[in-house]
Amino acid sequence: MKAEHGEEKVFDFSLGNPPEEPPEAFHRELRRIVEDPIQGMHRYMPNAGFTWVRETVARTVAEESGLPVEGRHVIMTAGAGAAINVALKALLDPGEEVILLAPYFVEYGFYVENHGGRPVAVSTGEGFELDLNAIEDAVTDRTKAVILNSPNNPTGVVYPEEQITALGELLRRCGADLGRDLYLISDEPYKRLIYDGVSYPQVFRHVDNAIIAMSHSKDLALAGERIGYLAVSPRCADMERLLDAMVFANRTLGFVNAPATMQVLAARLQGVTIDIASYQRRRDILYEGLTSLGFETNKPQGAFYLFPKSPIPDDVAFVQAAQKRLILVVPGSGFGCPGHFRIAYSVPQETIERSMEAWAALAREFGLIS
Repeated sequence: MKAEHGEEKVFDFSLGNPPEEPPEAFHRELRRIVEDPIQGMHRYMPNAGFTWVRETVARTVAEESGLPVEGRHVIMTAGAGAAINVALKALLDPGEEVILLAPYFVEYGFYVENHGGRPVAVSTGEGFELDLNAIEDAVTDRTKAVILNSPNNPTGVVYPEEQITALGELLRRCGADLGRDLYLISDEPYKRLIYDGVSYPQVFRHVDNAIIAMSHSKDLALAGERIGYLAVSPRCADMERLLDAMVFANRTLGFVNAPATMQVLAARLQGVTIDIASYQRRRDILYEGLTSLGFETNKPQGAFYLFPKSPIPDDVAFVQAAQKRLILVVPGSGFGCPGHFRIAYSVPQETIERSMEAWAALAREFGLIS
């Protein structure tokens, strides 16, 4: 489309690809590694990652959670996608179920199926809050885990502390009734991209059988470097066997270990985050612009996505109509939530500003404005 119409005329909001450059601290530490390398850094290592890196990451998680997280509770992974797959490979027996909270990241269902599990979609509420009754109704004697993504892709919602607490209590109660351990896998790549003073509730404080899947793709703008980690709560059931299984899965799934250079950088950059003010500005421009044109959407509290309602029930047809206006967005059906569409505002601010004329034409086409 860009070749046909010109790059400046195509407004691609389809992919959550951070446009920011990594912070200067990343470049400084990378130069330091090259100029003063750690002896043996590029050899084989324990499959869970460098011991000192895991201990450094564990201190960060311990500070955030208030729990005694140690290096042995952490496994370095090739991003959050790898972390979730490693966790599912370790947890699932064939036919066991994993609850996905819709709308959810489109790849979760494929991850679950890839490891012999069965994804079970559970809708969230009108404002995308957790529907605890629906979650409880979905729990069966085959349920093994729930995947939680907050801030959420595609809605930008941050689930509040009271809902995480209630979810932890629900999993404890249902697990006790069923006589089996139910786990929460918390996918957290956006947890440092939060706006308006909203606080992020650390799941280890509220859920006993909690596993964190973290990526530095977003907070350090390192999506192409594939570095993240798994952290298992020290209160987790069957923890030692679970950790052993995860380390084994990290190798047998083909990751072997997370990239060595990025492990060192991740350890040295704990606590460093890109400037999120530019994301908040983009959110505000897009939110104000679209709502003024009659589109209905929640205001994201984090991440870099908007998830408006489609003006017509068929979100795929709407997305195709938007494409004719050279606006590229993703139908909500792919996220388990038809009737919506996702906009990734991880694009330059000028792209958002230039797109508003096309959005206005689209709004007129569907009768949102005259």
